[in-house]
Amino acid sequence: MKSDITKRIKPLRPKGLPAELREHIKEARLKRGWSQRKLGADVGLPQPHISAIESGEIVPRFDTLLDIVRVLDLDLLLVPRSLVPAVQSLIRAQKEPESAERPLYAADDEELAPENRHRDEF
Repeated sequence: MKSDITKRIKPLRPKGLPAELREHIKEARLKRGWSQRKLGADVGLPQPHISAIESGEIVPRFDTLLDIVRVLDLDLLLVPRSLVPAVQSLIRAQKEPESAERPLYAADDEELAPENRHRDEF
């Protein structure tokens, strides 16, 4: 009976890293001006292996993926799905501060200037 169950259950092994994760890795590498060869040397992998990871042909082991992201000064983070939009918003705001929404309590730059402050503050 046990062999019948295992025949019907298909392993959920991914064919490659998610495209978004591969793009983040590639963007971080290019942002530093690194070639695939340089990243591979820092991680201890040959350039063709880095190329295969970035293209989705190879799924790296978890420890290899950690090595890659940490060399790129990144990290993996497990986030509850319900919080993903909030985390993504924080990341966008950090990358593009001019597009971030201003908090409701923020004052205009003119109001912050010392010459525009009221003298009746105690």
